[in-house]
Amino acid sequence: MSEDDTPEPARESARAAHGINSAIAAQDNKRPDDSVASRQHGVAEPHSQEPPKTLLHEAQHQGDEVTPEIPVQNGATPAGSEIELKLLVDADRMADFNAAPIIATNARNKGTRKHLKSVYYDTPERTLRRNGLSLRVRQNGARFVQTVKAEFGVDPLRRGEWEANVPSIAPDVELAMPFVPAKLRSDLRRHQLEAVFTADIHRHARIVELPSGTIEVAFAQGVLKSGDQSMPVSEIELELKGGSASAIYDLALRLADHGSVRPSIRSKSARGFDLAAEASPALRKPRKLRLDPTISLDEAFAKILRSCLHHLLGSLAAAEDGRDPEGVHQLRVSLRRLRAALDLMRSVGPLGNLDSFRSEARWLARNLSAARDWDMFQRGTLPTIAQACPSVAGFDALEQAAEERRSAAYQKVRLALADRRCSCFLIGLGGWIEARGWRSDVAPEDLGRLTEPAVNFAGRILSEQHARVLKRGRRFKSLPAEKLHRLRLAAKRLRYVADFLLPLYGDRKSVRRFSRGLADLQEELGSFNDMAITNALFAELGDEFSQSGTAAAAITGWQAHASIGVEARLRNTWLDFRKTKAPWSRAAEA
Repeated sequence: MSEDDTPEPARESARAAHGINSAIAAQDNKRPDDSVASRQHGVAEPHSQEPPKTLLHEAQHQGDEVTPEIPVQNGATPAGSEIELKLLVDADRMADFNAAPIIATNARNKGTRKHLKSVYYDTPERTLRRNGLSLRVRQNGARFVQTVKAEFGVDPLRRGEWEANVPSIAPDVELAMPFVPAKLRSDLRRHQLEAVFTADIHRHARIVELPSGTIEVAFAQGVLKSGDQSMPVSEIELELKGGSASAIYDLALRLADHGSVRPSIRSKSARGFDLAAEASPALRKPRKLRLDPTISLDEAFAKILRSCLHHLLGSLAAAEDGRDPEGVHQLRVSLRRLRAALDLMRSVGPLGNLDSFRSEARWLARNLSAARDWDMFQRGTLPTIAQACPSVAGFDALEQAAEERRSAAYQKVRLALADRRCSCFLIGLGGWIEARGWRSDVAPEDLGRLTEPAVNFAGRILSEQHARVLKRGRRFKSLPAEKLHRLRLAAKRLRYVADFLLPLYGDRKSVRRFSRGLADLQEELGSFNDMAITNALFAELGDEFSQSGTAAAAITGWQAHASIGVEARLRNTWLDFRKTKAPWSRAAEA
């Protein structure tokens, strides 16, 4: 598909990744080579507090953050850092991607081919997995290499990695001990490791030279196996070897022109453990942001947007899988957080690319709404009321109709996630964040605002959003449903902005109280909105609604009666929220 065939918003998102002025591009070119994958012998040194900018995956020295005492034993080698983007592709298209003009024209040579066989180990209780660790032994020809990987608590896309040669495919537990937190070592010695799953991968790696940088492109195909279960692997890994990180996104977008690609951060290890447990893809909710009060507004924007992107990418697999309703829910939340972050950036000045990204986020969110609504109804509202009203007829028919609608809604979700428009949106957004592309949109006279302390910006924005909520809640007792809905939306926006900016005020009691009160208000307003969602779903059912007997009437009556109690709780929650002091105000306790 040519670029001209791409929907206009997707093209705008793609262009945004490249909209960097010459000053920023020059700054990127001056980055030291510590962003390039490297091997060092000796103890892994603690990483700096400001890690190299990365997007979709980064393996980095674990340093003191997890295992402060890590001596090198038996020739164990800590791996260097890498910037990598993973693209999922259809297996029958892999050869086509390998022959794509962007690869064929710019590859140094035909590359190297390897057949890698790996076994992943853990205790029967999955001690390593539960603590963010993995241990594998990989065979490459006659060589066996044992690898321990550890996740960073603050960044799901960064991993520590240590390797050591071993004599066979069997693991050497003692060799792994220096890289495991002390509190887990006794468990590993007490419970023998077992093979959980295997990976059999054929990998073809090539070096591609672009004007913006050098990239290793690895075409990986194979299978993960655990017992009788198996899962195919078909992905392209783009790893930066030199130059600007924008080179990865240049290449990813060109590959997206050639065929369907889907960005992913889900490791083979995660897929294999889920396969062994026959579980849906694990979800990772966003971690609380940690922003130093002295941080610049530019750096705060980068951290906030990166958090939104990590949340979004971490929700894709579970949303597509569909077994866990939390998947679609978290994906919708991640898109709302992203839109809130983009709106936040408007306060600096006109930023043209924001409209493109916001439009794409809204498009994707619209394709998720029906699935979420039917999930809530079928797995929450309906079974709860059916169990409480066993003598009422029609719940079975209503359940069948709801399941048909839910299945159709999830098909819509999967089509949207597989759409090239979605891929271009994600890749374009990632490149824009990596390059801090908003700098090129800001008017020259406003650039200085990006260097100011973020806490100054935070106080003004939080005050404005807080005032908007209080204004929409005036004469609360007499607010009709429509205005309660507008209040709910304003409270939701304030909640996201507060999640982004309140960390600048530290862990004060006033911060905790305000956050808790705002969360309670949003929850009560959401409960009040449930009845409106149910009525909209019943309207969609049409004739099937009338065939459900008295079940639908029972649900409507149940919710109407429950709303009486909700109204009282909501009024009390609102009064409590109004009395809560704003943490950014002088009146708040320090």
